[in-house]
Amino acid sequence: MSLFEVIVLAIIEGLTEFLPVSSTGHMIIASALMGVAPTPFVKLFTIAIQLGTILSVLVLYYKRFFRSLSFYYKLVVAAIPASVLGFLLSDFIDGLLESPLTVGVMLVLGGVVLLFVDRWFNRPTVGDSDDITYGQAFKIGLYQCLALIPGTSRSASTIVGGMAQQLTRKAAAEFSFFLALPMMFGATLLKLKDHFDGGHQLSGAEINQLVIGNFIGFVVAIIAIKSFIGVVTKYGFKAFGWYRIIVGGVIIALLLSGHSLQIL
Repeated sequence: MSLFEVIVLAIIEGLTEFLPVSSTGHMIIASALMGVAPTPFVKLFTIAIQLGTILSVLVLYYKRFFRSLSFYYKLVVAAIPASVLGFLLSDFIDGLLESPLTVGVMLVLGGVVLLFVDRWFNRPTVGDSDDITYGQAFKIGLYQCLALIPGTSRSASTIVGGMAQQLTRKAAAEFSFFLALPMMFGATLLKLKDHFDGGHQLSGAEINQLVIGNFIGFVVAIIAIKSFIGVVTKYGFKAFGWYRIIVGGVIIALLLSGHSLQIL
């Protein structure tokens, strides 16, 4: 990859990972426009730069991680459903990952859901993510299983799940951020293992690209999270719904026009 491609993909990762818009969908469009080939390193890069976005959550919410052990237990409970289902259906999920059409369709369908989610769940009773019960955490984890379908968006599924459990928009979004940590960290470690088990090594230039990508993703994610919390608290999710519909429509239109899109 060129330095320009590294910067663009890192910015996209930082902007979209915690927003309910599907980072996968944006990676597809960006890679198609820039002609980035899905080499083993590129596939590793798009996962490994999640470490930078993880760090952004730890920096912004560091006080939250010192409140109580129950906070960690709830994250574990919420992470169990998607982890188990992802392991059992890994081959099926890998097949879906090869279908940009699935991504486009799920972006549109998820966008439609976001258009109405504020109306469906408009009587929240939980204003702080620390106040959720273990049962609510597990149910949010069940919603996260939907994100195993590419294009659904892990953030969107867990936020909708949180609101369905009567969390406020802010509390649902914050719990979604926290829940991303074990999932993204695990996915990154697994991808690194697969990369090296496949006989691939990292050159000095590739290591530099990973460092640059993670730093840019970290900075952009901090900005994105702060902005997102303010926007969603005040205005809700409708704008993100329309945005998803547009992005999904672009992917579907590119496919129908004969473009061969590839998922990184």
